[in-house]
Amino acid sequence: MKNPREIEVVPHDPAWKRQFEDEAALLQQALGANCIEVHHVGSTSVPGLAAKPKIDIIAVVQNPAPSIAQLENAGFEYRGEYNIPMHYGFSKRGTVNANLHVYEEHHPEIELNLTFRDYLRAHPKLRDEYAALKYELLENKSSFEKNNSMFTGYNLGKNSFIHRVLKEAGFNRMRLVICTHFDEWDAAKHFRQKYFFDKVPIKDPYQWTFSHKGHVHFILYKGVESVGYAHIQLWPGSRAAVRIIVVDEHQRNQGFGRQFLGWIESWLAKASYQSIHTESSPDAVEFYRSQGYVDMPFNDPDGYEGDARDTPLGKILTSPSAGEV
Repeated sequence: MKNPREIEVVPHDPAWKRQFEDEAALLQQALGANCIEVHHVGSTSVPGLAAKPKIDIIAVVQNPAPSIAQLENAGFEYRGEYNIPMHYGFSKRGTVNANLHVYEEHHPEIELNLTFRDYLRAHPKLRDEYAALKYELLENKSSFEKNNSMFTGYNLGKNSFIHRVLKEAGFNRMRLVICTHFDEWDAAKHFRQKYFFDKVPIKDPYQWTFSHKGHVHFILYKGVESVGYAHIQLWPGSRAAVRIIVVDEHQRNQGFGRQFLGWIESWLAKASYQSIHTESSPDAVEFYRSQGYVDMPFNDPDGYEGDARDTPLGKILTSPSAGEV
């Protein structure tokens, strides 16, 4: 079934397995000793499942940074991170169409994709339900539109099903994403209002930052449950600021906040940001100091004046080390 807007879903083609094997051999050759594993994922990896005729591949590497040049030399186009921190996305178009996702070893998205694939392989009824959902989405005009998201409604419309499968399969890893799905924006609004603006109380006046390129909004997942939220502002001069970071009150005292902030710091360092700053409320100062933050001028380039009770803190960022995300 091909829609004029270029989303195509076709019956499963047994040739997809061989296409993956051929691409995997090329990837292993291109990446050399940097390559740890190559996996066939996505719908083309599930026998009997209708799919877009594009082979999804995960390459697990020791160091993602040099993989960009290695893979571009092998005919893959680097497409960036999308909404997953520490994700290296590539595409290849031609006789074989492939989407390649490169991750450092232990990145949670590796397990997520393998769990989803293996569960559909083992449960034909769910596989067929997924195929039916795809065809249903192609009948919906909104599936071909991007409404305040980097993805089409077709991609977003599969999210609830994917989460249901992952939950049923027992996926429970911590993972970090940049807000893009409408459920994630709803979670962001909930965290902001409940933990910050209800205390004033006022309605959140800063939702305009949701569509501003100088602001990044993160959701922390435990499995498929949203358990944390962060709002980071990107400043000139390779500086960034924590505007909000919060973990749901029912999920605290488990180290999630430290892990959340550490991942954000690694993401910023990878993007060549040199320092991160915050104006900490009195009850959060100890948390930040335990993470290596020290007294440091805030120097907000927008001239924003914080609460006089807050403490300006900051941290010099270093390059992320292996396994941080």
